[in-house]
Amino acid sequence: MTEPLTTEQVRGVLAAACQAIYDAREALSDADRQIGDGDHGVGMGRGFKAAREAVETADLTTVGDAFKAVGSAVMRTSGGASGAVFGTMFRGPSKVLKSETLDGEGLAQALEESAEQVQLRGKAKPGDKTMLDALVPAGLAARESADAGGDVLAVAKAAAAAAHDGCEATIDMKATVGKSKSLGERSLGYRDPGAISVTILLDTIAEAIEAA
Repeated sequence: MTEPLTTEQVRGVLAAACQAIYDAREALSDADRQIGDGDHGVGMGRGFKAAREAVETADLTTVGDAFKAVGSAVMRTSGGASGAVFGTMFRGPSKVLKSETLDGEGLAQALEESAEQVQLRGKAKPGDKTMLDALVPAGLAARESADAGGDVLAVAKAAAAAAHDGCEATIDMKATVGKSKSLGERSLGYRDPGAISVTILLDTIAEAIEAA
């Protein structure tokens, strides 16, 4: 059974997730060119590079402080709608993560809070072909795993797997919000770039927890 993560371990896990987004910035822009203006990877790369630097140097007392450092940096530097919603994805959980450790229950709470706050911020819902189509299922799967007694690694893996399924489901969705809305039927057949970003983040978080 994986022990709860310390605040310092969470720092490393989130730094790894930020680096993964930066490394994927060109692929994310390529995905965005299919249904958008192709700048998703640019903004995400810029924001998560700053977020990695922020979380690596932040003074941390609680796990929530690490999430807040990431979210604040993304909001400040990414720009556009992606900066707002991905910043919210990380800032939102900081309000509920008051402990110095992160266990399965805490990670489930974090992902549930992320999904709720992003929905409020972005005025979107599952089925709209957005990041929420990966994030909401991730939160639901995380809760199911935690309620079944899953440790932090089990919860992280369940969330990542659900995010992948949700992301793949966006291929058959028509965009109804955001810049892609104007494409209508032409948005069919492609994965949503925001949902892809969520899968990268959650995959890396699970991998980093396993390696911690």
